[in-house]
Amino acid sequence: MQRREFLKNTAFATAATTGVAMGIGSMTEVMAASPVQTELGNIVAPLARPMIKKSLKWGMVKEDLSIMDKFKMLKDIGYDGVELDSPDKLDMKEVLAARDKTGLELPGTVNSMHWKLPLSDPDPKKREECVKSIEKALWDTKQYGGTTVLVVPGVVNAQVSYAEAYERSRAELKKLLPVAEKTGVKIALENVWNQFLISPLEAAKYVDDFKHPMIGWYFDVGNVLRYGWPVSWIEALDKRILKIDLKEFSFKKQNDLGLWKGFDVEFFDGDCNWPEVNKALQKIGYSGWASAEVSGGDRKRLQTIKDFMDKIFAA
Repeated sequence: MQRREFLKNTAFATAATTGVAMGIGSMTEVMAASPVQTELGNIVAPLARPMIKKSLKWGMVKEDLSIMDKFKMLKDIGYDGVELDSPDKLDMKEVLAARDKTGLELPGTVNSMHWKLPLSDPDPKKREECVKSIEKALWDTKQYGGTTVLVVPGVVNAQVSYAEAYERSRAELKKLLPVAEKTGVKIALENVWNQFLISPLEAAKYVDDFKHPMIGWYFDVGNVLRYGWPVSWIEALDKRILKIDLKEFSFKKQNDLGLWKGFDVEFFDGDCNWPEVNKALQKIGYSGWASAEVSGGDRKRLQTIKDFMDKIFAA
């Protein structure tokens, strides 16, 4: 046996043994989790799996149950966490009791006012109200034990120019950075169909210009297909990505039925290339949460979504 083949087989066998000891099921996972020795004898650190924890949005849970029973159901299905809206009308004591009882994590929250009262609104009073709502979300998230608040940075429309949205949103977000510092919770800006920050390089620069570690990006894989390819966004945003939202998008449905119908498709039936997304995330060193943001439903539907997420994680 030649030395090249011997080293290859030895590395594979070592990885398999290590994987059994770690309780890893598939050989793909084994090789991802185990160090491999090169021909020169160097130990190459394993690449971390990019998506390792499954979450979803609270509004996707349509069962008529108590907070505690919803948490129990999600944990039983196999989710690791759930993201709540903030501000909201949920009783925090009930939420925290359900979290502690079930072990279901609260990785972050989604600000509930950034569409109704955007940070780019012409009315300064409305912008102020949105800032206050994000402040509350930051403090709520700290109590929940989460690390991010998802914020839509601004909206461009017939009444608000691109330049106005840029200037106003930056000014308002700067006011929130001291609160982010106090809470230890980061502001995660998300790419949505708000006609704002629609280029990955611009999005990266927008974050960088704050020159602050408490602001980053909440990357939505499906949303960007209207403007480009997920891999391009991942490469440009790089370490700025704090968390991942998962949804699918179909060019065919968009073209045949209308723009918004592009989202009306199950995972793997659209145009998101999940293996390439995983490779790109792995390349930038992302390893963390991925949250489904699709049409929810009852227990059966939530189980289906979780099963799709398992396939995405392994793609």
